[in-house]
Amino acid sequence: MASTAVQLLGFFLGLLGFVGTVVATLLPHWRSSAYVGSNIITTTAYMKGLWMECVWQSTGIYQCELYRSLLALPRDLQAARALMVLSCVTSVLASLVSVTGMKCTRFIRGSSIKSSLVLSGGICFLCAGLLCLVTVSWTTNDVVIDFYDPFLPSGMKCEIGLAVYLGYASACVSLTGGMVLCGSSSSSSDRSRRPLHVQRGRPLSPPPAFNHIYPPAPPYKPPEALKDNRAPSLCSLSSSGYRLNNYV
Repeated sequence: MASTAVQLLGFFLGLLGFVGTVVATLLPHWRSSAYVGSNIITTTAYMKGLWMECVWQSTGIYQCELYRSLLALPRDLQAARALMVLSCVTSVLASLVSVTGMKCTRFIRGSSIKSSLVLSGGICFLCAGLLCLVTVSWTTNDVVIDFYDPFLPSGMKCEIGLAVYLGYASACVSLTGGMVLCGSSSSSSDRSRRPLHVQRGRPLSPPPAFNHIYPPAPPYKPPEALKDNRAPSLCSLSSSGYRLNNYV
């Protein structure tokens, strides 16, 4: 029961990380305009994401426009797109594999391959978390370098958006869920290698004694009628009127 609860915990953590990764991928708040310089009161705010660019005005108007050309985008943005999509696909694969390998499901119940499936799902969640972590770390590094670039105009400098922080949280949750699943699969595989009586918590009782199954044969006793029918031998001894061959 404990390993089942641990597997469910790891699966739901990985699923939560997958949802956060999808939301972070779709949100346009990866880079937001920085308020630097003497004029900090602005009427327009710009936000850039992986798929669209949005503009917010002080009048309450919020407009977004999708990127029309994929090849016209910078290489770092193209790489970030590919890594985040690959992270989402890996999380979907990890969810499917983990569901089939958990103890609470009836898929191939009683087979030793279930622990291997849980381990594979945990590894996939770890890969998905690493892909998301690499993407948000790369974006953070680019934003920080551009912000402290003295040759870049103040109006073109950006700050880290909320989607990047959400990506960090999602990556950490996915990594935690993957590690929990890997740990639960190792414990369940060790338990499956034990003998059956050790898994059930019962000591192995010794086999029944051989004599209880097959009782010894009774001693042979000659029939009484054949005792005195033998012919006395010449060398038989007698003492006080009793013959020795009567007791043989």
